[in-house]
Amino acid sequence: QVQLVESGGGLVQAGESLRLSCAASGRTASRSAMGWFRQAPGKEREFVAAINWGGVVPYYSESVQGRFTISRDNAANTVFLQMNSLKSEDTAVYFCAAASRGTLTGGSSSTRYWDYWGQGTQVTVSS
Repeated sequence: QVQLVESGGGLVQAGESLRLSCAASGRTASRSAMGWFRQAPGKEREFVAAINWGGVVPYYSESVQGRFTISRDNAANTVFLQMNSLKSEDTAVYFCAAASRGTLTGGSSSTRYWDYWGQGTQVTVSS
């Protein structure tokens, strides 16, 4: 079992930055691939970014490529999402996810790939 707790959300203006954190606990947390998804009101949960257990293979959605950076600190069992140049369309609840496997495949952009989820943190970007 892996437990996930997100933090760092808030209200910012367009163009500003936020850094989300996801603290993971559980026996296999440091060996799990980790990801971020988001869900805006009335929309499906969508993939944002993911990283393998070693922290050297990041993967991003096209909508955030070049603006967001995912990283991890395995010693602290924490995954980060640095979000720069935020836009109003980035407004959503952001969820941290963990997989039972440590690697990423093409299917990792699907919610079905991920086994554990946090409760989410709200990010609101005003224009």
